[in-house]
Amino acid sequence: MIFQILNFLLQITVSIVAGACILRCYLQWLGFNLGIGQGKSLATYLLPITNWLVLPLRKVTPSVGRLDSASLLAAYIVVLLKAIAVATLISIPLEVLPLLIFSLLDLLQMTLSGLIGLVFASVLLSWVGPGSQMQIILGILVEPVLAPIRRCLPNSGAWDLSPVVLLVLLQVLQIVLNNLK
Repeated sequence: MIFQILNFLLQITVSIVAGACILRCYLQWLGFNLGIGQGKSLATYLLPITNWLVLPLRKVTPSVGRLDSASLLAAYIVVLLKAIAVATLISIPLEVLPLLIFSLLDLLQMTLSGLIGLVFASVLLSWVGPGSQMQIILGILVEPVLAPIRRCLPNSGAWDLSPVVLLVLLQVLQIVLNNLK
C-alpha cells in the first residue's frame, strides 16, 4: 500500500514537471513568447515549474533551431529519475540501456497523453466556449497537428472530423508504445 501511495505521488509530480517541460518545448517550437512580463500568459505558470531545471541545462544544451533541447532533456531526466526511483523501491536491478529506453517510451507516452488532453479540451471548448481566450490558445496549440490531417480529409461541410482522426491515430500510437514496453 505504501508503495502504491509513493508511486502515485511520484507519478503526479513527474507528470506536472515533465509535462510542463514538454509544453515549454512545444510552445517555443511554435514561437510563443515565454518572456516574463507577459501578464496572465502561460509563461506565468510554466516558467516557475520548469526554470529550476531548464535554465541550468540550457548552459550545456543549446537549442537546435526552434527545438528547445534543454526543455526536452529536462523532461527526459525527470522521467528517468522516476524510473530509477520506482526500480529502487521495488528492488529491481538497474540496467542502464533498458532503463533509458523505458524512460524514453514513458516520455513519448506522456506526450501523447498530453496531446490527447489538448485535443479533447480544444474540441469541448469549441462547443461550449467558442471564442474564449482559452479556446483560442488551445486551438493554436492543436492546429499544427490537425492541419496535415485536414489537408488529407475530404471537405465534410460543417463537421470537422480531423480531431477524431487525430485521436484515433494517437490512440494507435499509444497501443504501439504500450506493446513496446
